Amino acid sequence: MCLGEQVALWGNWFYLFFIENEGMAFGISLGQNFGKLLLSLLRIVVVAFLFYYILRQIKRAKTDTITVVVFSLIIAGALGNIIDSAFYGLFFSESTIFAPAVAFPEGSGYSAFLYGKVVDMFYVKLFLIPEWFPLWGGSYFFPAIFNIADACVTVGLILLLIFNGRIFSETDKQVDELTSDELKSDELTS
Repeated sequence: MCLGEQVALWGNWFYLFFIENEGMAFGISLGQNFGKLLLSLLRIVVVAFLFYYILRQIKRAKTDTITVVVFSLIIAGALGNIIDSAFYGLFFSESTIFAPAVAFPEGSGYSAFLYGKVVDMFYVKLFLIPEWFPLWGGSYFFPAIFNIADACVTVGLILLLIFNGRIFSETDKQVDELTSDELKSDELTS
């Protein structure tokens, strides 16, 4: 598909809409080269930390299925976007409004490792906000174009908000148990 090309998938509200996102959610970027590298490295650090955290929780048998699902969704989505931004620019030519990207172009792709764009392709026009509504009037509700990885992160974060008491109360209990165990061991050594 060419950049900006769209195909209706379901009625007049669900489209495939091909764009390449240089930054993070809603196309927000941190600048050109330095910002892109910083964003890529930040994503890698966050995924590594979350992966370490959930593995540690599982090994201690201090977690339940909901916690594993929530963190797995966030990790999988972030990892998908990391892979896209790390390799897409290496293996594809740059897309334009006149020509689609070419896989494995002669020479190399349009960018270096970790400097690629993330492909977004789903566009949902749920309903039109009335013209009289301040700021957003006349536009569609949730006008973002997103990919499956973005959906995983979003669903994971929404579930984290919904179940935060359950997820983090276990963490609080662990901290309390560790603190009380440390106090007992200090009392025994004294």
